[in-house]
Amino acid sequence: MEKNNYITPKGHQKLVDELDQLLKVERPEVTRLVQWAASNGDRSENADYLYGKRRLREIDRRVRFLSKRLDAAVIVDPLKITSDKIQFGATVEVTDEDGNERRFTIVGVDEVDTAKGRISWQSPIGKTLLGKNEGDEVIVKVPAGEITYEVVSITYKSID
Repeated sequence: MEKNNYITPKGHQKLVDELDQLLKVERPEVTRLVQWAASNGDRSENADYLYGKRRLREIDRRVRFLSKRLDAAVIVDPLKITSDKIQFGATVEVTDEDGNERRFTIVGVDEVDTAKGRISWQSPIGKTLLGKNEGDEVIVKVPAGEITYEVVSITYKSID
């Protein structure tokens, strides 16, 4: 049974754009290269042909992956959420025991970008934060032990 792939509208569009790029631009270009290389004769030592075939397999593998992810996609628009609790799409500000502030945006697994504070709803921090309110304390288990965060604010806004 396929799991739901929760994703924001922008994350969904990014996957759709990548799939279109692969199907409409890259695959046709590589196919033309392979056809040209095949017309040159001996395929066993033809680097263009061998590379092109390998690249076609890579493209086809990525197309299958993206198609499955998009088929399982459940688009959740953070701008339409009015909850006071932390849900998918929330941007959450927390402070740790030392008073350090961090900001996390809970997104789908295909949208994770830890440098921008985007964490998966399936990550240890994401799972722990879901359902919490402002002022709640959460304990996140990490490989180095445990981190205690206090939820400072919860907002729902468009993911950049």
